[in-house]
Amino acid sequence: MNPIAAGHTSAVPVLALGDTLLVTLPGELHDGVAEQLQQDITHRIARSTVSGVVIDISGVDIVDSFLGRVLAEIAAGARLMAVRTVLAGMRPAVAITLVELGLALPGLVTALDVERAMELLTAAPQSTTAARPRRKGGT
Repeated sequence: MNPIAAGHTSAVPVLALGDTLLVTLPGELHDGVAEQLQQDITHRIARSTVSGVVIDISGVDIVDSFLGRVLAEIAAGARLMAVRTVLAGMRPAVAITLVELGLALPGLVTALDVERAMELLTAAPQSTTAARPRRKGGT
């Protein structure tokens, strides 16, 4: 029986840091776990007032076309809910593989590390097609 389907916690934790979700991908991410992560992030965005998602892939050695597609879909779903996504910590080999596979990652901004990703999200927000409710005192 799949522990995720049985209602247990996700294999990849999604942490809330203020109004940002931080997801650190493990070195190897199986297809089912990647799909579950996509659902988890989407549900977390819907239940909160987050304005950004940082996906840390610094531990990922290989990105195949499936994982590349899932990352792009996470960003697209987040963007539709007026949340920006930053992909942090991409290794050179992963970048080369994505280019060789011809994978575009629309909606994903990249940063060298999590710290820079957080800075990007706290900088002046880019325009979005929708506005998310802000917490007290926000704009």
